[in-house]
Amino acid sequence: MLNLFASHRLPLLRLARRSLSMASIESVSEQIATQTALFNQLRLQNAEPALIDEAKKKLGELKKSLALSKSSGGNAEGSGAKEAAKKRERLLLKTAKGTRDYGPSEMFCRESIERIVKECFTTFGGSCLDTPVFERKDILTGKYGEDAKLIFDLMDQGGEQLALRYDHTVPLARYLAMAGATNPQSKIWQVGKVYRRDNPVVSKGRMREFSQADFDICGTWDPMIPDGEIISLICTILAKLDVGEFTVKLNHRKILDGIFEVCGVPQDKIRAISSAVDKLDKLPWAEVKKEMTAEKGLDETVADKIGEYVKYKGREDLLEQLKVDETLMANESAKQGITDMGLLFTYLRAYGVLDKISFDLSLARGLDYYTGVIYEAVVEASAPPGFAASATATSTSTPAAPASDAAKKKSKKPKTDNADNDEEEIDESQVGVGSIAAGGRYDNLVGMFTAAAAADGKKVAGLPCIGISFGLDRIFALVWPKWVVKGGRCKETMVYVMAAGDGLLEERIGLVRELREVGIKTDFLAKKKPKLNAQFAAGEQDEVPFAIILGADELKSGNVRVKEQKWEIVGDKKVKIQAGEGDNGTLVRRDELVEWIKGTPTYKEWLAQN
Repeated sequence: MLNLFASHRLPLLRLARRSLSMASIESVSEQIATQTALFNQLRLQNAEPALIDEAKKKLGELKKSLALSKSSGGNAEGSGAKEAAKKRERLLLKTAKGTRDYGPSEMFCRESIERIVKECFTTFGGSCLDTPVFERKDILTGKYGEDAKLIFDLMDQGGEQLALRYDHTVPLARYLAMAGATNPQSKIWQVGKVYRRDNPVVSKGRMREFSQADFDICGTWDPMIPDGEIISLICTILAKLDVGEFTVKLNHRKILDGIFEVCGVPQDKIRAISSAVDKLDKLPWAEVKKEMTAEKGLDETVADKIGEYVKYKGREDLLEQLKVDETLMANESAKQGITDMGLLFTYLRAYGVLDKISFDLSLARGLDYYTGVIYEAVVEASAPPGFAASATATSTSTPAAPASDAAKKKSKKPKTDNADNDEEEIDESQVGVGSIAAGGRYDNLVGMFTAAAAADGKKVAGLPCIGISFGLDRIFALVWPKWVVKGGRCKETMVYVMAAGDGLLEERIGLVRELREVGIKTDFLAKKKPKLNAQFAAGEQDEVPFAIILGADELKSGNVRVKEQKWEIVGDKKVKIQAGEGDNGTLVRRDELVEWIKGTPTYKEWLAQN
């Protein structure tokens, strides 16, 4: 009797322990939620650092406590559960942080974007280049300033320290240097993936693995003509893509350096201060000034002087304003930059793109290798939500409006999945897409490589260059929602061959082959005797505009039947337009089918769009 009581008591004890464990976990989880809310509130209110640190520390302790509670709860289940876990560990099916898959529909949209970009590259006289996705690490280091920490290192691979490429610009410069920097004049483009170990915001196209499309003009040309050509290319491509209103922000590195010099920035701090100024497109001046002074040791008076300059934007009116600034014009660097910009505006007027330009003194571009004109293209969604920014170019040399309160909110939130990891995640609701294209002049980068590779004292050649990088993932983030609304397709299939009755598999295959041979994209259902409804369903799934139905009687008389199919957006769905009653399609001569299809408005319109 005693043994029977004990045998009933053990399950009851286990159940009691499990109940207590679950109660403990729920309690700690509630405390974590409360503490997280407090931590975020303190950050948003710019509370004292000590208070924020204390709240963060307590949040970490609560997370550790939750982990221990879950562990002890698991122990209470007994060794049987442990043994089962050892036998089979579940695979976590997900992509790596900052990466994503693109499905067939999304890829069709992406390929459309890439096709437009490449077509413009060739229209502007470019030739294609392809470089390795990884480089020797010493090729990449020392080129990106503060962003060097974002380079993806690879482990020692057979005696070489390697890293994934950060952009296309440095690999291009390495390629030109390996060729002896002897290419006097060339236009080169490259499309491919690059890698940055940044905090990603996938929904905004800000990734760790992403695609860039670059176009560079290399060699010695007359002043500012290649610069104008690049800016014209930017405007041409963005006008063809469905990104909405855009502005190309312009500045000159020599003007910016001149401003820093006349304001009193020490030479050894110019690049660091330039990197801080570059954040003015997403942070209010007060925070940028704090970074300059508190973090980078710049005198507050000097920072205030910089602030008086970098708040201005305009076009030729701002250029004229700078020309009458005697202090700035007395600086050789600033004077050269202002002269260059005057010549550039002349060419931009000839290209007909002045209405898209904003001469913006806050534009800095953080990369170290820029030496002249710098630029970036932005849209309304580029800036963080609530930030005072516009995608429409305006000509005003008055200070920009201050950022709204929403822009002052912190854009990061604490991680919730690892109490021991201090890395923070980006709050996507407080982040914009950023610039969708950017670049500038880099006259010394190729020479830097040739000099580093040459023997001491040997005279080496350099090669002036200027280029632009288009962020294809960010452009996709803007275009894809519009693509969906417009009902964009996911395939290029134009014809679906079907059969009524006996299946006619050999006849279907024969017609599919003939149409493919003349360049008409064609498909069929790979079954011997498929039902006609199943064949129509398969074709309609891909929104194929032409359904060709083979029948024994029609084939004997040398005919096929063709039904044109169209779709429309109804509400938020794309539906097939139903044919009228009695509409059985068009009877077309078998030997005239190709000419008939290619002569239809549907086929001609598709060709024009693709």
